[in-house]
Amino acid sequence: MDLYLFLLSAAFISLTGVMSPGPVFAVTIAKGYRDRIAGALIAFGHGVIEFPLMGLIYLGFSWFFAFRETKTVIGFLGGLMLVYMGVDMLKSRRKNENGIVEDVKHGSLGAGIITTLANPYFFLWWATVGLALIRNAADFGTIGFLLFAMTHWLCDFFWDLFVSMTVFKSRHLWSKKVQEIVLGFCSIVLVGFGAWFIVSVLI
Repeated sequence: MDLYLFLLSAAFISLTGVMSPGPVFAVTIAKGYRDRIAGALIAFGHGVIEFPLMGLIYLGFSWFFAFRETKTVIGFLGGLMLVYMGVDMLKSRRKNENGIVEDVKHGSLGAGIITTLANPYFFLWWATVGLALIRNAADFGTIGFLLFAMTHWLCDFFWDLFVSMTVFKSRHLWSKKVQEIVLGFCSIVLVGFGAWFIVSVLI
């Protein structure tokens, strides 16, 4: 397969995962209301976890993430982190002097790191679909792997940035009640995913 054709197919496969609703998407919406480039910072936080992970898989350590014990620890601790983050976001909502609802505890970069690290299905995706893509990228040598890694991350970057900018530019259409509902919904999504991760590794 031609390298450029592979990168194009890898971008398409990556986008199917990137655009799926989840914890990262929820915090991108919540942070995007206050900051148009929040998605970029969240993507950088995501990359802090993702780039080293891709490197480990490329070097042959994908087996570690396939262990049941690894899945259990990541799922349980990650679930707790998301539940805490969701509850904290829900409790810390407040209106400032302009009546704008905001969450106050986590910056966008930190939110990207936390929601990525806390998602066991992120690691599962890389141990399965991601592993296959990296193996194909390795056929083109180190440069092929590096181009794939950057292509995949750029899918995260542009999608998260698109979401946050869309939310930011449309915020003037949101009433105070809508602001509260959206942030509350994002909080519930984080708690819901966290609870699901915990239950899924305990049953």
